[in-house]
Amino acid sequence: MNIDRIVFAVAGCFVLASVLLSIYHNQNWLWFTGFVGANMFQAAFTGFCPLAKILKAAGIESGQAFK
Repeated sequence: MNIDRIVFAVAGCFVLASVLLSIYHNQNWLWFTGFVGANMFQAAFTGFCPLAKILKAAGIESGQAFK
């Protein structure tokens, strides 16, 4: 797996987990869903993703989106 696929997988897991937590625990978990969505939105325009930077420093192979 390259950085792009890992970033999408982690973001998807965070969104699904926070939605489930908001249903079964507390609605305030939807703020986390909004944060993940806002980070994905800004990464689409700026190319800056904190997780991608961490994975690149760890030596994971880069994909096309986060070079």
